[in-house]
Amino acid sequence: MPVSRLASAWIPVVAWAAVIFAFSSVPNLSSGLGGWDLLLRKLAHTTEYAILGALLWRALRNEVAAFAAGVAYAATDEFHQHFVTGRHGSPVDVAIDAAGLLLGVLLASRSLARR
Repeated sequence: MPVSRLASAWIPVVAWAAVIFAFSSVPNLSSGLGGWDLLLRKLAHTTEYAILGALLWRALRNEVAAFAAGVAYAATDEFHQHFVTGRHGSPVDVAIDAAGLLLGVLLASRSLARR
């Protein structure tokens, strides 16, 4: 695979993983919206991991590999949050992230199949 193809496939993945890492490093992401805050944060988890799933599928062109790599990243991200003051790692969040990954991988792979 040419270096330019590798770069164009993986730079977006690494950049988006860095964005997720940066958000995970923020001690408190509360919006101050009370009950809506939890829903908004879980929707954000789903969305950010759907994007990661689509980018991983684009780089790997394999649904299972993209999903597995994404879940592995989600687990390490939750582990990372364990060490951030005001945050905590949660297996429930890994499951929510996995749902987002599945959505992103499936949408990306189906989108190409239609072309």
